Amino acid sequence: MKVLLVGSGGREHALAWKLKQSPRLSKLICAPGNAGIAGIADCVPIGTEDIAGLVDFAKARAVDFVVVGPEAPLTLGLADRLSEAGIKVFGPKAEAARLEGSKAFMKDLAARTGIPTAWYATFTDIEKAKAFVCEKGAPIVVKASGLAAGKGVILCPTLDEALAAIDLMMSKREFGAAGDEVVIEEFLTGEEASFFALCDGTTAISFNAAQDHKAVGDGDTGPNTGGMGAYSPAPVVTPALESDIMARIVMPAVKGMAEAGTPFVGVLFAGLMIGKDGPKLIE
Repeated sequence: MKVLLVGSGGREHALAWKLKQSPRLSKLICAPGNAGIAGIADCVPIGTEDIAGLVDFAKARAVDFVVVGPEAPLTLGLADRLSEAGIKVFGPKAEAARLEGSKAFMKDLAARTGIPTAWYATFTDIEKAKAFVCEKGAPIVVKASGLAAGKGVILCPTLDEALAAIDLMMSKREFGAAGDEVVIEEFLTGEEASFFALCDGTTAISFNAAQDHKAVGDGDTGPNTGGMGAYSPAPVVTPALESDIMARIVMPAVKGMAEAGTPFVGVLFAGLMIGKDGPKLIE
């Protein structure tokens, strides 16, 4: 089987390493790849968001299966275009990929399906966003709704910091179009964990949990980064908690997406806060 892997990060290096071990693999190609991936796959200079270029390459090289690592090409419709071309692909179509591409969409799904999450409001008007923050007070969380490479969430201990975060996203446009809409939500306390499930659109299998090192400074201080390492399994996610997450968060999301006519196929990511009231979905 000839496989095209899309992406250029550490995640794709891990995927390439594992794909290379398959006895069914005849050739592994990565677009665009990186220096590490180049040691185990043929790398081609096609950007992850060059949807037409990726589809044309897959057709020209008779690729059998495409594995998509990053969220951005999925939100841009790469899985849709590959499916239309008759090429098998691992990853959700654009409408389903909105779960990761839009925090506002995710929060609305949670509200609609009863998934436990923080209270929230979404805004495209900067003055209304500021008024909401002033009404609610601090601490509070301000998020760029769109994809911001893992950096679009600002935890605001004070009201001044919250107002500055809104300015940063909506006025100064630090995160570009990702900050045109913001989600302002409750500041939850507890221990964070990332949970993953393999989905076929109607069912899901747990891939268990991981925890990463998000904040730039020692002791979890400073702004969030795009990721500086992770470990799995996460001790905080016990077998009992894993079952609870599947029942109260993952399966309602899978069912809700299917009922909306946008079934999610691929690896479903759930960012969780584990507090005294149990797990809550934060992204």
